[in-house]
Amino acid sequence: IYRRYAGLFFTIAVDVADNELSYLESIHLFVELLDSYFANVCELDIVFNFNKVYSILDEYMLAGEIEETSKREILDRVKFLEKLE
Repeated sequence: IYRRYAGLFFTIAVDVADNELSYLESIHLFVELLDSYFANVCELDIVFNFNKVYSILDEYMLAGEIEETSKREILDRVKFLEKLE
């Protein structure tokens, strides 16, 4: 399953029997998280800040399952982890 946002493509591999719409929503929420964190995300943000992108994804999903759906909660945790560095 994939979704295109501007020049960026986000893909996710799923089981054939899974609900496609729920995964499209997952991709959409991840893009919203990136957009909130980077203030209008672009390809260069992802390339040069891959560690931050991965930490956002890590707070959002765990072992392929959605861990948290609140944008505010995820971004607060990421900012808290930044303070610890």
